[in-house]
Amino acid sequence: MRLILRWLINAGALMAIAYYLPGIAVSGFYSALIAALVLGLVNALIRPILVVLTLPINILTLGLFTLVINALMFWLASSIVKGFEVAGFGPAFWGALIMVVVSWLVGELLKKD
Repeated sequence: MRLILRWLINAGALMAIAYYLPGIAVSGFYSALIAALVLGLVNALIRPILVVLTLPINILTLGLFTLVINALMFWLASSIVKGFEVAGFGPAFWGALIMVVVSWLVGELLKKD
């Protein structure tokens, strides 16, 4: 139940990000649901590999390169999902940053006691 609730909240956050942030567009809630699902899968499967491969750069930048990786994963998800569009790296960076904060807050709120 928590997984579905988290998925729905992330899809709603994606809709809000698209509404407020220029350069990001979501055609509807169904597209936001699919985009949230793809974002979760991309972050679970591809992101760890990229973090390990870019570890030297990440160490040199004191972990800030992880923000770039998050933006690239956000942009990748937009290229996979029809109806979810990101105009460039700038909107992808800010959209990914907001999604990270929202996901963290949702995780904290839905944490088991």
